[in-house]
Amino acid sequence: MKIAFVFPGQGSQHVGMGKDLHENFKEVREIYREASDALGYDIAELSFNGPEEELNKTVKTQPCILTASFAAFNVLSLKGVSPSCVAGHSLGEYSAIAASGVISFKDAVKLTEKRGQFMQETVPEGKGIMAAILGLEKEDVDNICQSVSSGYVAPANYNCPGQIVVAGEKTAVEEVIELAKEAGAKRTVILSVSAPSHCKLMTGASDRLSKLLDDIKFHTPKIPLVNNADAVFLNTQDEVKVSLIKQLNSPLLWEDSIRLMIKNDIKTFIEVGPGKILSALIKRIDKEAVTLNVEDTKSLTETLNSLNS
Repeated sequence: MKIAFVFPGQGSQHVGMGKDLHENFKEVREIYREASDALGYDIAELSFNGPEEELNKTVKTQPCILTASFAAFNVLSLKGVSPSCVAGHSLGEYSAIAASGVISFKDAVKLTEKRGQFMQETVPEGKGIMAAILGLEKEDVDNICQSVSSGYVAPANYNCPGQIVVAGEKTAVEEVIELAKEAGAKRTVILSVSAPSHCKLMTGASDRLSKLLDDIKFHTPKIPLVNNADAVFLNTQDEVKVSLIKQLNSPLLWEDSIRLMIKNDIKTFIEVGPGKILSALIKRIDKEAVTLNVEDTKSLTETLNSLNS
């Protein structure tokens, strides 16, 4: 049976994530110690006890989700479960890259903190926003974005049929929301993120990230990796590096990424890390796909039982 591990991005965080695995696996406690040493603050304390406002700051959210996801990945590895390929949604791509051995976990933690910092500094909070448009086709959302006159806005996440996220300047995104409602959108949701990622407003952050990546040791992927920016398999360390830079200011092709894996005989997807957001998206893309998740010992047991049945 071919299995893909998929790693969640920002928005999946919650106070208490990772705590159960931390209590039950010494290997997980070591991962959290390594992350805390790398960042200079107690990442376990923040992840397990909050406060929520601090955990939701982009610069803290990103390394905390990465640590929880990498911990869950290690527990699955301890249990002998290995993926045929990996992918991650936005920030989750860093978890996937660490899992595939392209960069060390320590480097990944530092990178995600800096990525969050660069994103926030490139577009100050309140200047840019993101919104999910539900119930319209991608062509409809593309056309609406092109028709906006009040500022820059563009599709940012092609998540699944009927769910497209747009990003851009606040007034332009608000105009898209109104136009989408007029065009028959079932619902629109402004996302609780503090920076408009995956659009050209992030070009400055991409440039700063590019310089940072020059000092990171990259390796050839040990596990096939599907990227966000192009929805293709990456086979070399140079491809991964280029992809990480492109990822910040290009649309995220999640639906295409999942379809590529399904085309390559992946039938089971394990969401590795907090929440079940990706599992829901995958079911919308292909209702025949088997979706499981691992974020604590209960979900770990359920997933292992499912794989062995």
